[in-house]
Amino acid sequence: MTINIAHLYPELLNLYGDKGNILTLERRLNLRGIDCNIKEYAIEEEIDFENTDIIILGGGGEREIKAVKEALLKQTESFKKYIENSGCILAICEGFEILGKDNLNIIDISVQKAKKRTADDIVIKSTIISSTIVGFENHKNNIDIKNYTPLGEVKYGIGNNPESGYEGMIYKNLICTNIYGPILPKNPKLADYIIKCALDKKGDFSKLAPLDDELENKAHEYIVKRCNKSK
Repeated sequence: MTINIAHLYPELLNLYGDKGNILTLERRLNLRGIDCNIKEYAIEEEIDFENTDIIILGGGGEREIKAVKEALLKQTESFKKYIENSGCILAICEGFEILGKDNLNIIDISVQKAKKRTADDIVIKSTIISSTIVGFENHKNNIDIKNYTPLGEVKYGIGNNPESGYEGMIYKNLICTNIYGPILPKNPKLADYIIKCALDKKGDFSKLAPLDDELENKAHEYIVKRCNKSK
């Protein structure tokens, strides 16, 4: 079996080291003997949603996001269909915001400019894995996820907005978050969750073979302990 990963517009959307998320997925697949094909899409290319198992949509500056919006507007209906058919997507920071109704209108979230920028470590108690999720948040907008399920409850940090107490959102196999660093190297259980969703959709419901995550877990716990000391 082969898992096909689409990295959307890395020449524009790699502000937060999102290539690290791709490398993490590739490594964890290969260590389990699962083939992995990575397609880096240029801005002028049409996305092959039908033959894509995981999409990574990263963050970028205002100019880059404007170009990405123009490219994706031509493919909005296909993007929506991919999500509704439980296609796996990890959308990070501006990649999260651009999916909202004020941009591509793919998901019903609203984005408003915050009074001040948030830039700090973040720890959340996840709603989808038996672990905390850690990383760094650096954003100047507040997000209202309406009736969607949050990715997690904030234990340290701000998350979507100061009032909600939650970070990110999930809908089917779409995961949106303000957490980067990149997010997956320090959160191996989240990486495996995404892999398992992709495998399940292809009809492989077997359990993932365990991996030696000693280094990944040390990096994870370092952030948790640092945040606990800062409380």
